[in-house]
Amino acid sequence: MNRKLSFVVLVGALLASAVPAFATVKLASPFTSHMVLQREKPVPVWGTAEAGEQVTVEFAGQKKTATADAGGHWRIELKPLKASDEGRAFVVRGSKTAQPVRLDDVLVGEVWLASGQSNMDFSVAKTEKFYFAGVTNEAAEVAAANYPNIRMFRGEWTRTYEPQTEVAGEWKVCTPENVREFSAIGYFFARDLQRELNVPVGIVTLTYGASTAQAWIRREAIAADPRLKPALDEFDAKVKSYVPLSGPELTNWQAAVAEAKAAGRRPPRNPRPDPVLDQHNPTVLFNGMIAPFVPFAIRGFLWYQGESITGARELFPVWNETLIRDWRKLWGGELPFYFCQLAALQNNSNNPEVRELQAGALKLPETGMAVTIDIGDPKNVHPKDKQDVGDRLTRIALANVYGRKLEFSGPCCESSVVRGGEIQLKFSHAGGLVARGGILKTFEIAGADKKFVPAEARIDGSTVIVSSPEVPSPVAVRYAWANYPDGCNLYNAAGLPAGPFRTADIQAR
Repeated sequence: MNRKLSFVVLVGALLASAVPAFATVKLASPFTSHMVLQREKPVPVWGTAEAGEQVTVEFAGQKKTATADAGGHWRIELKPLKASDEGRAFVVRGSKTAQPVRLDDVLVGEVWLASGQSNMDFSVAKTEKFYFAGVTNEAAEVAAANYPNIRMFRGEWTRTYEPQTEVAGEWKVCTPENVREFSAIGYFFARDLQRELNVPVGIVTLTYGASTAQAWIRREAIAADPRLKPALDEFDAKVKSYVPLSGPELTNWQAAVAEAKAAGRRPPRNPRPDPVLDQHNPTVLFNGMIAPFVPFAIRGFLWYQGESITGARELFPVWNETLIRDWRKLWGGELPFYFCQLAALQNNSNNPEVRELQAGALKLPETGMAVTIDIGDPKNVHPKDKQDVGDRLTRIALANVYGRKLEFSGPCCESSVVRGGEIQLKFSHAGGLVARGGILKTFEIAGADKKFVPAEARIDGSTVIVSSPEVPSPVAVRYAWANYPDGCNLYNAAGLPAGPFRTADIQAR
């Protein structure tokens, strides 16, 4: 380059640097085209801009202005919106931004956040990303999924040590093409809800396979509980002492991975994994996926987790209840929290004690549980029947949030009375108790020796009478008390199953 040309380039660069670049107003990651905003609630909207910049948000006849703070953050709040299936523009302008941000095809309706591990994560169809996924009648379900008023935001899998402000993802319209990658349970819940309410429904899917409850809870909530803080301290120590693979160790491991892939074998795991990338560790998924969505306006939460329990089992309900309380605190108010009980499976991960611990969360207000004991797969932790799971969650929401008069729960054992050599069980949600397929099965009874034996059981109105000639003086009954309780068949007239239960906290020999 000659001197004259160099001088011209230099002067041009100096002039360019002297001219202030336009600031760029940016919306937070929950806000993209095709989104659904929650109706009938204040709607927070937030993002970033140049410090001191005036930011104006326009939508549905509202016009709100805020000033970006010293850190470049701004937030406004739209007044409650009416439901609308009219795709409208959502416009954000900045006083120092050349072009406004425009989102298209924005609807207003009902928004639910779906989270948990793989059974909530798995998609409607088998895809490259979800190669073990898919649902019953997959081809027909995909072909029929033309619901322009259903939208889903699926957040990318993200684990971090510090809370993030962004998570990758975008809102997508429900079409046969897009639905293939939708969370199956989230989709069926949205489909059934939308059919009943006739308003747009949006599902925010923030999920990660094999994750634990503690991974989805923020640091402050864990640190405040002396029962949970040791797990956080242990994680912090691991992070502090972590040294990644390097040099020959890294080279050898990478070679082994390449060789295994070429041979079609499962690659060896990293012998020194990063603790932050372990979805069993506290906070990592809250930081990477939930934090960026707080406080996006939603109606409530859907949750499916429990197969992955690490650490002391007695803490499992503490983790669950801490998560529920803290998410409600972050979003404000006792938002509905509806969760799925583990399905039947011939594996100790899905054992009746864990199901019992899950059900313990029902003591918290505004909670509901979808029982799935009857729709499991003996060999597959990811049963294909996601339609019934979605239906059962929808029923809970319709009855308890939207005021529909319908049965939303299977029979629940409320009390037991010993009458001679029998035990009488009284049930709520017992309208039309039935034994599907014949006599009642999987009931067991025990005496003072705590030894359970198979029992005879018969329906008597809203009660079930249980007995066995082997136990003349019974003290306790249990039902469907196995990892895979094959044949459990107590239902009500609404077609909803009774969940596993026991009448006394005693263990079988």
